[in-house]
Amino acid sequence: MGLLDQLGSSLKSALASAAAGDKSALISTLLAKTNLGDLQGLVNQLQQGGLGDQVKSWLGDGANMKVTPEQLRAALNSDQVKQIAQHFGVPVDDALKMLSEHLPGIVDQASPNGKIQSS
Repeated sequence: MGLLDQLGSSLKSALASAAAGDKSALISTLLAKTNLGDLQGLVNQLQQGGLGDQVKSWLGDGANMKVTPEQLRAALNSDQVKQIAQHFGVPVDDALKMLSEHLPGIVDQASPNGKIQSS
């Protein structure tokens, strides 16, 4: 297993075992070094990139709509996607897959009142 595979596995493990608030903090910390800034910046970019309905469902009380890696790729510019993957230490496709799996729940848990809470 290569270094990137090990880092990716570590991140997947950390996301899987972290409490909801910790996941939000982990994602925000990793995003802080991108031009998205934090979880709120990522949410804003996704809304502007055509995923407003999905984001609204994550912020609301109902069921969270799913998002695909392809939808995330389309909503974010290629430089942002590359930065996210670099900071996760995984290939772009793996980073998008992890975000698609975890982001709806992370945003939902980070927004108990419909707005992302600062960590």
